[in-house]
Amino acid sequence: MSAIITDQLRILNAKNFVSAATSSNNSYYAFVGLPNATDYSSTWDNIPPAPKDSFEQENDYWDTMIALKKIKANDVNQVIKKVTWLSGITYDMYRHDISRTNTSKPSGATSIYSTNYYVINSDYKVYICLHNGTDPENPNGRPSLDEPTFTDLEPKAAGDSGDGYIWKYLYTIKPSEIIKFDSINFIPVPKDWETNSEYAPIRTNATSENNQLKIITITNRGIGLGTANTIYTNVPIKGDGVGAKATIVINNDSKVESITVSSGGSGYTYGTVDLVGANFPTGTTTPTFDVIIPPKGGHGADIYRELGSYNVLIYSRIENDIENPDFTTGNKIARVGIIENPQAYDSSSLLDIEKASAVYALKLAGVGYSSATFVANSKITQTISTGTTAVGRVVSYDQNTGILKYWQDKSLVGFNTDGSQNPSPEYGINLNRFTSSVGTGGTTFINQTNLYIDTSFTGVSTTINNRTYNLGQSFINGVANPEAKKYSGNIIYVDNRPSITRSSNQKEDIKVILQF
Repeated sequence: MSAIITDQLRILNAKNFVSAATSSNNSYYAFVGLPNATDYSSTWDNIPPAPKDSFEQENDYWDTMIALKKIKANDVNQVIKKVTWLSGITYDMYRHDISRTNTSKPSGATSIYSTNYYVINSDYKVYICLHNGTDPENPNGRPSLDEPTFTDLEPKAAGDSGDGYIWKYLYTIKPSEIIKFDSINFIPVPKDWETNSEYAPIRTNATSENNQLKIITITNRGIGLGTANTIYTNVPIKGDGVGAKATIVINNDSKVESITVSSGGSGYTYGTVDLVGANFPTGTTTPTFDVIIPPKGGHGADIYRELGSYNVLIYSRIENDIENPDFTTGNKIARVGIIENPQAYDSSSLLDIEKASAVYALKLAGVGYSSATFVANSKITQTISTGTTAVGRVVSYDQNTGILKYWQDKSLVGFNTDGSQNPSPEYGINLNRFTSSVGTGGTTFINQTNLYIDTSFTGVSTTINNRTYNLGQSFINGVANPEAKKYSGNIIYVDNRPSITRSSNQKEDIKVILQF
């Protein structure tokens, strides 16, 4: 028993994902993390390992997470593969009958969405190729010589080179969309095509024509077709539609020179040129043609179906913000990802702030705090009671504010970075938190130095020399928890990358492609 899941399900899944990701009922975030990639693998920065998909690994993604950035409704868009128009390239043409038994020309693709049947021009206008100059002498089509630039509703040639191409204008990518969703391999399709008034003329033109025929190709020109240099008009197109007619030109050799659709009719899902009904001469060899059936509703009626938009691009820009320093500098990151519906710390409500910290933080005080240094990813410790130690790794330290951000993972205690058990963990089996409420024998000093947790500090900002610093997290007695609840929501995408060190003048544009 044979079965397939069609490309239409992939398109539907992409549309449904965009709908979910842009709904106010959901909350999606991009995240960065993994400051210690080379602890996992000494070759990580040369050959990052493929991410693992397991519940245990999902916990590790959370443990090594640094910060999250909310994905807004205008940060998610369906995209299609990028096919740039270049002179001299032979493009595929739209055909309704491409399959593994009837491959596209010239690409040899076995499905319409695998062909290069549309292009983006130098002005970010998108066109579908309705005819690529294919004829009996050029069964694979011909090189395109004229760049399409027009925005007319009806298909036409792009220039006067005679390359045989007929293009249909679909839409223009906006500058704001170019910044976010244009990439090396993908371009965006318009949002809300079915309802967006901007594209109403194109939709209306398509639906009013109701599967109107546009293109008929010649597969055999015939021989000895009666009187040379004759034009036959109103040649009917038979099929399940009505009203379509063609014009056939006979050349000086009594062969078919050209065939064009003079009246597109409506309602066709199949069709054939009715030579008998037109009293067309049969000749020594009867000519043959292919009637190309447009997509359901006509070209431009459903842009997602017509162009095969089963990919989604998610955009996020990570910027350094002194008003909300969750994305710290000076530390490394080697992982990016997407989380669906994380929750706010110590809450069952969805996280809903623009930026969120995924790490812990301490407000330090003591002699020399403004000149102290902490090496990124180095260990810090606190004796919280006799025989009990808290241990973490440094994310960043701000000498102005005394804010030390740290993170913890199980490799600090009873397990190694590969998940294997450590029979002799230096700090015991429990991953204790740093605290301002120490037990007997405990101390608020960090690393047994003169720097200690400032237990007198509570708030989200501090003022130093008449300047107010927003700390990005809420502190109670010198200790701040992450703003996102660890292990909540669903991590739906992970990308391991070579480590980069974030700097104060640095921005990262994250573009994630989800393929359905």
